[in-house]
Parts: sequence; C-alpha cells; structure tokens
Amino acid sequence: MSNKFLALAVAGAFALPAGGVVAADMAAQAITEKGLLEAIKVLASDEFEGRAPGSKGEEKTVAWLTAQFKALGLKPGNPDGSWVQKVPLRSQTPTPRFRYTVGGKNVQLNFPDDFVASSTGPDTLVRIRDSEIVFVGYGAVAPEYGWDDFKGVDVRGKTLVMLINDPAIPDPRQPSRLDPSMFKGEEMTYYGRWTYKYEIAAKLGAAAALIVHETKPAAYPYAVVRQGGIGEQFSLADGGKETPEIPGWLHEDQARALFAAAGLDFAQLKQAALKKDFKPVSLKGMANFEVDNARRFLDSHNVVALLPGSDPQLKDEYVVYSAHWDHLGKHGDKIFHGALDNASGTAALLELAKAYKALPQAPKRSILFIATTAEERGLMGAKYYAQQPLYPIARTVANINIDGVNAWGRTAQIENVTSGHSSLDALLAKRAGAQGRKMVPNSRPETGTFYRADQLEFARVGVPVLYTKARSNYIGKPETYARDVVDRYTAHDYHQPTDMVRDNWDFSGGVQDIQLLFEVGLEVANGRQRPTWHASSEFSSLRR
Repeated sequence: MSNKFLALAVAGAFALPAGGVVAADMAAQAITEKGLLEAIKVLASDEFEGRAPGSKGEEKTVAWLTAQFKALGLKPGNPDGSWVQKVPLRSQTPTPRFRYTVGGKNVQLNFPDDFVASSTGPDTLVRIRDSEIVFVGYGAVAPEYGWDDFKGVDVRGKTLVMLINDPAIPDPRQPSRLDPSMFKGEEMTYYGRWTYKYEIAAKLGAAAALIVHETKPAAYPYAVVRQGGIGEQFSLADGGKETPEIPGWLHEDQARALFAAAGLDFAQLKQAALKKDFKPVSLKGMANFEVDNARRFLDSHNVVALLPGSDPQLKDEYVVYSAHWDHLGKHGDKIFHGALDNASGTAALLELAKAYKALPQAPKRSILFIATTAEERGLMGAKYYAQQPLYPIARTVANINIDGVNAWGRTAQIENVTSGHSSLDALLAKRAGAQGRKMVPNSRPETGTFYRADQLEFARVGVPVLYTKARSNYIGKPETYARDVVDRYTAHDYHQPTDMVRDNWDFSGGVQDIQLLFEVGLEVANGRQRPTWHASSEFSSLRR
C-alpha cells in the first residue's frame, strides 16, 4: 500500500474495501515503523523530561497525546466531553532511616544503597520504635496449596522480613524443575508479587515489611529498586490501606548480615521456607524506622480516546487498549527517557488508532484507548480506572495492554504472558497463525510479568486481559540472541537514563506484534461472543 493511500485511508478520505479479512488486513498496514518511531522520539525526548506524573513532562505528554488522538478523528474518551480522566494522587518523597539491634549489634543501614523504604500513611513524619524483626519466609497464605507461612503467629506491630517471589519448590520427579502442582511451578502466582506481600503484611497488622531483593528471582538488579526508592512514591489519594505503615526492600547482602548477627544462616532458612511446615522465625532483634515525607497532593491524568461502535446494541460494550505514558522523570541533571518503557507502548496506541480509523466501518463494539498514568508508581492510573471506570466494567469485554514494543527484529512466535487465563488465548493463537507465527507461553514465567503491568488491575475487577511479549525465536538470529538483547536491556537500560532511542533498533517485529493485537481486538469487537475466563484462572470468579 502506498504512503499516499495510507494517508488518505487514515484521514478517512475514502473507504477501504469492504469484506472482513481484506479490510482488516489493509487497515493493519496503517501501522508502520516510521509512525511508531516518530512518536517514540517525541515522547522520549529531553523536552518531555522523562514524563513523571505531576511534572511539566506530564503536561506536555497529555497535551501531545490529546492532539494526536484528535488529529486521528477519535472522540474524547471521557463522557464529560474531555480527553482525560483525572487521577487524584498523593505523592510522598521519603527520607527513611533504618537501624536494627540484633545479637548485641546496633547497625545503621544506608539509604538507598542498603535498603529502600517509604511510608504510605498521611503523616509527614513516621516513627516505628523497637519493632521485633521476624522472618516469615515467602509471606504467603495460599489455602489452595495448603500453605501458610504465618501459622497463626501474631505479627501485629512487628517488622517482617520476606523472600521475593513464590516458594521455588523442586519437582520430586524432576528436581531441576519446579513442582507444577505448587504455585504453578515455573510461573509466578500473585502470591509472589511484591504488592501481595505488602497486602498480607498490612492485613495481619505488621508495622513494616522488608522484601529481600535477589537479582536472579527478581529478574532485575538492585539498581532498579534503588532508583525507584529515591523518587516520589505515589498512592491514590483516597485509596485504601494496602501496605503496612512502612514497606521496603532490603539488599541481599544486608539481609545475610542481619541473619548472621542473629546467629542464623540466611541460606539455611531460605531452604527451610520451601516446606509447608515452615514457621516464622524471630531474629531476636528490634527494628527502628524514621521516615520524613515531603508530601504533596496532585491530579495526574489518564488520556482517553474513543472510537464509538457501529452496532446499535453492541456499541455500549467496550474493548480497551491500554499503555502507560509515564516514566521516572528527571533526577538532577539526569533524564529517565523511558523510550521502550513505555514511550513505545504509548506510540503503539496511536498506531492502533490509525488502523481502526482506516477501517471502512467502525467495529460493532466501541474501542477505548487509555494512556495511563503512574504505572511506574504501582499501576495507579489503571487501578483508578478499574475502581472508577468511565464506562461500566460489566460492559468492558476485554483489555489489551502494551508495555514495551519489540525493537530487535521479527520473531517466529509471540509470547502470551496471560496464557491459560481466558478465551483470548485462542483468538491470539488464531491470528498469530494467520501471520505464520506460533503463540507460545511466557518464556520467563518466573518473573511474574502478568502481575507487573496495567492489565493486572483490569483482571482484578474481572475483565479478561491480553498481554504479549516478543522476546524469543528471532528470525535469522543465533539461538542466544533473544536472551542477549533482553538481558542486556534489563541489566543496563531498564529504568535507567540510558533507555533512549537507538539507531540500531529494528521495529519490523514490533509492527507485526501491534498488527496482531489490532486483529485480535477487532475480532473481539465484532464477535458475537464476549471473551470468557477459564475456570482455572484465579480471576474467573470476578467477572461481573
């Protein structure tokens, strides 16, 4: 298709040929590497200052995205006639101090090199004095697995030390693998997500919870935790209490030193925590915290754009595409550009909008595009939308989320991070097959990617979700290439100032992935049946 034809089609100057598949295939050609890269360059530029919520970077981002959606001929996504949904946030920039007394030793840790911590309450100064330190293993209470790390021990007012992820229980038949009957084996469950660990600590009345960071199970270095801990910490201004008074992270080396001071061996206790009969272990010491909070309240914004459906009945049902526009902002003279994370996903929303506008007729169901705020601060924009939706959740049939676009070439397969949860799996496999590709499960299930991006908040209110990655089986590349490029990005660029636009990027595969998500969403939007959860999914009971 020529560039001139594309420009006319996107502008709606004339209709593409009718006829389902042909029209969809031609509309998908509106998604281009050029358009994707141009948008990324704008969003990841110095001018946008790293797109932090509540900053000048937000103002520029929201204004620019609004202008782009307008130019594409979409409608304002908020029923009040605006292009934004206000997200009230409470921001606190913490200066924490943490010392402990264990085994006669009085140890002062250094923030943020040894630990990070914050306070989620409303006070500008928070103190916790002489809080008993207790190791609670993985901090999981999972009745379906017969698992309870607390065993009825009263942890009110105590400081909990917890291991990252799920219990990694070896398969007795194949000890090199994890037992698939426990915590989904290689795949992380929500029990392994850091948000769950803070939630259970708060539920049980703990004063503080420190998660021990370990690079391999976390799938990212401590530098990522460190960087996230020194900036503003956000929560919904009117949100419930989902963390203890002080949540935080502890460097692995400091955890080992803490256990050693108590006369205990970290490795041995970590091994003991892999058994159902594990019981909390007191470290026979006391923790003391102080957190000074520089506090402010602000209104951030989700950017919302709507393509109304064409069917008189089904137009009141919605397929939601989401991608977070925010990143980490500017710290001193360093700008955290967030080119792949997630200027690329936000740019993909615009490319998807072009494709939908290139159709000869709008799909039967309405399409809602949401560029969310504060994903990097705990999925806050998506959480707020899920709690305060602009359109009823009961009529929201699916969420397709995009967080990071493949910038390293074409792949022979697409990874379904949300595999095994809903009937969207079959649609993805079908459309991938039409591209000559295979759908495969997440190649890194242990990283818990499902629980680390905006689709989680839609799943938590019962909306079937789809989230994909293309990070394996690159065409024409060595077998190690996929791991090399992904690991290099994670180790050196993820949440660092170096996540910038690169001259050697190849978005041919990224465009193919976006086209795939367009075709899946279009089939959902036109289909007679709404997507459904599989009965085995932990989210199946939430469908309203």
